[in-house]
Amino acid sequence: MRRQTNSAPEVIGAAIEVHREKGPGLIESTYERCTLRELELR
Repeated sequence: MRRQTNSAPEVIGAAIEVHREKGPGLIESTYERCTLRELELR
């Protein structure tokens, strides 16, 4: 189990990466699923 620490930088980094890859204009649920997957891969 991962320790819960200050995860904000990790989450923000994942969201930025998704936005770079996918670009603007998608619906929020798509960004959410992609960001969750990006966090799983990290």
